[in-house]
Amino acid sequence: MSAQERPAIGRDPGTPLAGRLEILAGQLRERLIELRRSEAASGEGSEPLAHQVRKLVEERAALLGEESRQGLVERVLRETVGLGPLEQLLADPTVDEILVNGHDRVWVERDGRLEACDVSFEDSAHLRDVIERVLGPLGRRVDELSPMADGRLADGSRVNVVIPPLAVDGPALSIRRFGGVRPGPGELVERGTLPQDLLDRLAEAVGSRRNILISGGTGAGKTTVLNALSSFIEVSDRVITIEDAAELQLAHGHVVRLESRPASVEGSAGVSIRDLVRNALRMRPDRIVIGEVRGAEAMDLVLALNTGHSGALTTVHANSPADAVRRIEMLALMADLGIPYEVLRAQIAGALDLVLHLERGPGGERFAIALTEVEAAPGGVGVRELWCR
Repeated sequence: MSAQERPAIGRDPGTPLAGRLEILAGQLRERLIELRRSEAASGEGSEPLAHQVRKLVEERAALLGEESRQGLVERVLRETVGLGPLEQLLADPTVDEILVNGHDRVWVERDGRLEACDVSFEDSAHLRDVIERVLGPLGRRVDELSPMADGRLADGSRVNVVIPPLAVDGPALSIRRFGGVRPGPGELVERGTLPQDLLDRLAEAVGSRRNILISGGTGAGKTTVLNALSSFIEVSDRVITIEDAAELQLAHGHVVRLESRPASVEGSAGVSIRDLVRNALRMRPDRIVIGEVRGAEAMDLVLALNTGHSGALTTVHANSPADAVRRIEMLALMADLGIPYEVLRAQIAGALDLVLHLERGPGGERFAIALTEVEAAPGGVGVRELWCR
């Protein structure tokens, strides 16, 4: 390679080194892609990717120090086969959520607060490339015919993608982190999410196989609390978990995890939460745990809990304990089984025992607001307060 072909790392003092390294990393990545495509077309065997990248860096950035060259190798690899700019955010344990609003606007949530960060993608095509690398291993894809997709990363983090034409300002990517070890009951007390007296009540309720519904808004800590309460399930119980995207990390030895599957582009091969609930009843469950009730599966759950399947745990989005019960009723009606309202309400009153409501404070803190008991009431289903903050 001639000297003219090599990027002049040190020849433009007006450009910061970080900017020049970013440009060089992009050039090396493009060159790497060209080489790999050429080798694939000719049928030649390729040397290991890391070795090939290292060789390119040594050729084109020989004037850089060893530390800078190694950093460049890692950056090119990250941009080629990793998740690009997102890798550094995913490696940061303080980041709870990553929100990409187009290629040049990335926000993160730390300690319950949103903040803009200086991470960006080269352009929308670069962001789409990263999105494909996220969804590819999951067997899912997005295109004009199917512009939305859900999935999860290997660490359990939940992923949602929306692309144009639905996302007007460019591809939107949301990653909600669920990596690492979830806090146990003791840690929730230390954080102020659950006071000790309430935790004792909940532990007794789980142990006595009462059906518990955990309600609250987005990010209120419903899944975290559900996960912690699972530690009070009898060790001999067989637990079946059902989720849209597998997030739960139950502290239990006998767990079967089920995850729904969206339909293909042709509209076939989909498996819904409702399908999984019905199938779980044939799997000899001692406990059924549903990550979130959000559709017609509410009816199947209510019917199951009225036929001997006690000790269930689940969550629902709602503004209060009373709203949570009404939301279960509304979702059950989506099953369209033609059950009279009064019969459905009686079934719900018999199915649910307790509703624990959580809220998220302005500073990002999460805490329990109320624990209520579900009971039949004139004209419907009511709740009776057992504990409040």
